[in-house]
Amino acid sequence: MDSEMNNDQGPNIGIWIGIAVGAAVGIGIALSRRKRSPWDQARRITNQVADHSGDLADATSNIVERVKKIYDEGCKVVEEAGELWSHGRKLVNR
Repeated sequence: MDSEMNNDQGPNIGIWIGIAVGAAVGIGIALSRRKRSPWDQARRITNQVADHSGDLADATSNIVERVKKIYDEGCKVVEEAGELWSHGRKLVNR
């Protein structure tokens, strides 16, 4: 009697496994094709920024230092241009 019961359950188990695999594949396809909301993208970007926050801080401080150097050099150029302008006016007025 046990052998008859196992034979009867064998095809049923295969069917249930087939249904489970089919459902899993269907759900996987549905999830992979769903449209991503702007919130999903924002969450992904936020996670990426959080993962690289140390790198971001280093890069930001490097950029600030470069901008400061460019600003200082720009101020020097303006001062020198003003001095050249004054010197040129003195030469023309002689």
